[in-house]
Amino acid sequence: MASAPTPPPLLPVTNPAAGLSTAAAAGSDAPIATPAFRLFLSRLSESARRSLSDRRPWTELIDRSAFSRPDSLSDATSRLRRNLAYFRVNYAAVVAFALGASLLAHPVSLLILLGVLTAWCFLYLFRGSDQPVVLFGRSFSDRETLLGLVVASLVAFFFTSVASLIISGLLVGGAIVAAHGAFRMPEDLFLDDADAASGNSAAQGLLSFLGAPGSRV
Repeated sequence: MASAPTPPPLLPVTNPAAGLSTAAAAGSDAPIATPAFRLFLSRLSESARRSLSDRRPWTELIDRSAFSRPDSLSDATSRLRRNLAYFRVNYAAVVAFALGASLLAHPVSLLILLGVLTAWCFLYLFRGSDQPVVLFGRSFSDRETLLGLVVASLVAFFFTSVASLIISGLLVGGAIVAAHGAFRMPEDLFLDDADAASGNSAAQGLLSFLGAPGSRV
């Protein structure tokens, strides 16, 4: 009596659709850049590039033949006002350099400042409204997060040397700008109406990136 034929072995069957869905699910869990943060960076670079386009040549700023002592306080004030309108971007760079040098001379204070700015960016500005902050197993609302960041910022600024360093850097930069603007003769400077109008809105152009749409920007 002949035995029944042995059935062929069963081969494993893969489901491509299931594999794709699994890969998609795994990919969805991968961290991606926040669109608001990318838009903020693009607006920031665009505003900086537009503002820097109004920069005057540094050789014109430090031309020694254009310096003289002002005749009176009103003359110094008039010179400063005209030089501020003409060298506004250069003066902003001088103040920023003085502020940066003041912070770089104290690395601990610089790290504290960077930590505060990072906390504001990732815990409030670029965090989605549907993503609550969870610390130590407790969820914090937007109001509690904002209050905590404000308190942490006040502690970091006024109970450390960060605030004094920022104020001293701004004062040094402002003093340099005031001295240069008062002693530099503006007679060789040609400032037309278009430049004056752009000078009045220079700060708005530089800070226009703050109007970028996003979760909280």
